[in-house]
Amino acid sequence: MNGRELALSYLDRARKRRAALAALFKEEAYADVVREAQEAVELILKGVLRFAGLEPPKRHDVSRALQQQQARFPAFIRDAMDDIVESSGELAEQRSRAFYGDEERFIPASQLFGKDEAEQAVAVVERLLALFERLVATKEKP
Repeated sequence: MNGRELALSYLDRARKRRAALAALFKEEAYADVVREAQEAVELILKGVLRFAGLEPPKRHDVSRALQQQQARFPAFIRDAMDDIVESSGELAEQRSRAFYGDEERFIPASQLFGKDEAEQAVAVVERLLALFERLVATKEKP
């Protein structure tokens, strides 16, 4: 398997997580929606990097690495860079709390995240997944 094939695998996995988000949202598992959304975004951005022939960093938020290499990407990716960095960063910050809650104050994740946060997380996945799909569809090698 090469980097491009791995990137397409990440795209497939991100699409499946998008489907899982709908099921979790229906169950009103909003904290789980946020957590899964972060994982989907991580797969999307690592996939974008791999699609460009770049090795993604071994961390959850790789948006800064994408930003540093933005000259290698088409204009529609560069134009969305501020949104990518901000959205990925926010989800990465929420990642642990969405899974464990606030362990110091004994507040479960289900009390920290509501419908609004879940809707915002799903919207991020939709936007970034659309960018990745467009990148793949253009068959541009950035």
